[in-house]
Amino acid sequence: MRLRLVKQDTSFDFFSRWKLWIGISIVLMTVAFGSFILQGLNYGIDFRGGTTIRTQSAEPVDVGLYRDAIASEGLGDVTISEVFDPTFGPDQNVSMVRIQAQDDMEAVSAELIEQVEAALAEAVPDIEFVSVESVGPKVSGELIQTAAIAVALAMAAVLIYIWLRFEWQFAVGAVVALFHDVILTIGIFSELQIKFDLAIIAALLTIVGYSLNDTVVVFDRVRENLIKFKQKDLKEVLNLSINETLSRTFMTSATTLVALISLFVLGGDVIRGFVFAMIWGVIVGTYSSIFVASVILLWLGVKRDWTKPTDTTGNQFSNVDA
Repeated sequence: MRLRLVKQDTSFDFFSRWKLWIGISIVLMTVAFGSFILQGLNYGIDFRGGTTIRTQSAEPVDVGLYRDAIASEGLGDVTISEVFDPTFGPDQNVSMVRIQAQDDMEAVSAELIEQVEAALAEAVPDIEFVSVESVGPKVSGELIQTAAIAVALAMAAVLIYIWLRFEWQFAVGAVVALFHDVILTIGIFSELQIKFDLAIIAALLTIVGYSLNDTVVVFDRVRENLIKFKQKDLKEVLNLSINETLSRTFMTSATTLVALISLFVLGGDVIRGFVFAMIWGVIVGTYSSIFVASVILLWLGVKRDWTKPTDTTGNQFSNVDA
């Protein structure tokens, strides 16, 4: 007996309340944009600048012990992580202590670094401080600009790819859905003031890829059905295509979420922000593939040129039962 999250032959009408779904998206995007304008993002060390202290000791790294040792210093955003490398010996336990620049100064002062090192040395007597590196606000500003360019270029590449593979109407629908996902992800980080660093940029790019994959699966079936059902209205073809891929969409999203939720609960503070962004991105990406990209395609319409032969390239797995 096969496990099914969605029954095999569904016939949901995804466009009977399309105004409601688009309205919800517009409201959420407005709230996200407003939150970003009014209170901004809680930038982490990567974007605000700070200092990284690399330590080494014979004792295993205890992140909780390190954190407790420097908690009284009032340093604000501090990230402590263990560094793993197969070349390290059993007595080489390396950690990275990252301290965010304080609000009243451009960089962490030498005196503050000495206080942190003294506190850690008291907690771990054999600790050695291998290196100290600082990132200033100028470099942080360049990182913000580079990150924004990376996301923009990824979306532009998606636009060109979909345009070449399908038609421009499909490309516009896909890019609007991706823009929707990115805005909502940035918005929830702004609203909840969760730390925003380079790991979240990596999550945004991953979300773009995940959402695009979902959208392309639906659009591939739409193109196939547009040729197969020449007399059907575009709305009917879109409904049919979404229903045919619904089992695959939900099974993929559900299995991905199971892994991500496990990482969120068990993975610790170091990757929690990244995993939270991925969880949110999978949810909104699945939503936008069905309720945003397809609605945009319905609005724009599709030129149905029946002189072209049926092209099933890339669809060899389209009928795989999820």
